Amino acid sequence: MYNDNWSELSDLGCIFAVSMTVRQILQQFWGYSSFRPMQEDVVDAVLARQDTLVLMPTGGGKSICFQVPALAMKGICIVVTPLIALMKDQVEQLRRRGIPAAAIYSGMHYREIDAILDNCIYGNTKFLYVSPERLRTELVIERVKQMMVCLLAVDEAHCISAWGYDFRPPYLQIAEFRELIPETPIVALTASATPEVQTDIVDKLALREPTVFRQTFARPNLSYSVIQEENKENRLLRVLTNVPGCAVVYVRSRRQTQQVASWLTRHGISADFYHAGLTTQQRGDKQDAWIHDRMRVMVATNAFGMGIDKPDVRVVVHLDVPDTLEAYYQEAGRAGRDGQKAYAVLLYNQGDLSGLQYKTEQLYPPVDLLRRVYQALANYTAVPVGGGEFNSYDFDLQTFTTNFKLPAQETHYALKQLQLEGFIELSETYFHPSRLSMTLDNRELYEFQVMNPRFDPFLKLVLRMYGGELFTDFVTISESALARAFLVDQKEIVTLLEQLHQRNVVVYEKQKDKPQLVFLTPRFDAPQLPVNVPELNERKQRALRKVQAATTYVEHPTQCRTRLLQAYFGEKPADPCGICDNCLKQKKKAGSVLGEVREQVRQYVALANGPGVSPRQLSYHFAQTDADTLAETIRLMLAEEEIKYNKAGNLTLNA
Repeated sequence: MYNDNWSELSDLGCIFAVSMTVRQILQQFWGYSSFRPMQEDVVDAVLARQDTLVLMPTGGGKSICFQVPALAMKGICIVVTPLIALMKDQVEQLRRRGIPAAAIYSGMHYREIDAILDNCIYGNTKFLYVSPERLRTELVIERVKQMMVCLLAVDEAHCISAWGYDFRPPYLQIAEFRELIPETPIVALTASATPEVQTDIVDKLALREPTVFRQTFARPNLSYSVIQEENKENRLLRVLTNVPGCAVVYVRSRRQTQQVASWLTRHGISADFYHAGLTTQQRGDKQDAWIHDRMRVMVATNAFGMGIDKPDVRVVVHLDVPDTLEAYYQEAGRAGRDGQKAYAVLLYNQGDLSGLQYKTEQLYPPVDLLRRVYQALANYTAVPVGGGEFNSYDFDLQTFTTNFKLPAQETHYALKQLQLEGFIELSETYFHPSRLSMTLDNRELYEFQVMNPRFDPFLKLVLRMYGGELFTDFVTISESALARAFLVDQKEIVTLLEQLHQRNVVVYEKQKDKPQLVFLTPRFDAPQLPVNVPELNERKQRALRKVQAATTYVEHPTQCRTRLLQAYFGEKPADPCGICDNCLKQKKKAGSVLGEVREQVRQYVALANGPGVSPRQLSYHFAQTDADTLAETIRLMLAEEEIKYNKAGNLTLNA
């Protein structure tokens, strides 16, 4: 099953053997002596080169399911994932373990992408993370043909389905991309997928007789509760007071994150806020304080949590009803990953439910507005008709809407729909440090320095600080460090680097900390933008059906919450969880009924305490009482020796 060759990663100071067993790989690189449930079965299926679909809840360890077998195979593993932040986090985690990994995403220079792909062919890169949009580029297509690809992993696979949560049209190109590597197996992974989405994943990825692994959607340690509450902040305070430990509070808007965090702080609870509008440094500092328990409660939008592995979250509270059960299940599932008792609490009022449908309808603006926003994007980026494909631009929504006098909220929704139509990609904010690479070789650079002596001292300093790697790769640089060493202002360093870039001496990529806008097709003339109106309308109806499912979950008065989630995701519901709010209400109600029946039985037996009461008499007398309730009552009274059988086989009170 395992290849006998060894692959030495000398530049990273580590050696790995593809002849190692998967358990040895798990131990050496992750420090675990055994797999979690189902992980090893998935690993074995991947190593047997079977197409595989893995449905594993948040925190179940999906990454290990493809990372471990890839290390046991010869060749490179290509991982398709939609979020830049998640991609960068996974690459950094692998590198910290001594495993060579790289990523290609929006905003990277052509030369840097070119160098990364060369390393995938001729170097020792083991994992290449790509966004689905990158798979369509000619550069990637041509280089992949030269790679030995051992595995294609499709993370967040539900994004391929229009029925799914967070549909991404570029995912539909993956099956076509696979034709470049037809012998390579696919492993598709997701934390949440309804039966329709599961079918869609298999169909749209063209999986060949896939082995499907489903881990139960039940979380036996997680207690779900839904509480109707007008004063949500006071109820939140009660929840956090009653449940000690780390917590996440999800709200819908950025403004709410600050308001709720401030309110909690004033009431003596250590809290901070988090949303995508913060700088990378701010988000990193806040996240680090929460992860290391220097701050207890994070109040956040749904931008928080993806890829964050903190096992000891004791409670997740939602102050707003999520649009979909998929989103709720993923967010609530960040509680209790350590297997200890945890709580997921959703607070709502009737206004939330009616507002949810209205907001969902607002997500689908008129086609005329889509075309108007698209034209404004073209003007904002100065992209001509027919140009701009896969070019990346810094994008600030507030500046954009102000400059073009567009309504902010409706524009946000229009951008989402343009993305779903496959015209643009709008990435989340991420940090991309300044990087530099030499365009000229040693001889050409020397000639340039001789001909341009004013640049000579600066270029010598750059080479002294960052070395010969500049000629072969992109190197992360610090303009402030260069300024201190060159004894000039940082602005002057930036000017020098920009001038060298313009003269084609270097490729200089300035630090980025803004969302990136990418045109995924050559720019259309806005009036001719080919919007698929029937599909747009169908997406709206699907979204409304998901809202109805979320509303049913919230308002159901009796059904076990875990069973409701299992049914939604197509899993046959098991026994009631016994720990959600509805189960506890049913237990309390059952206990009250049992108490009443118990007293009635005691009184009836007491009246005939001499000869006692036969089971037949008891059954006849309580004919109107539920038979199971009566049987359970008698069992408890016998067990607690409140009643007993006499020699005649009749029930009497115990003396």
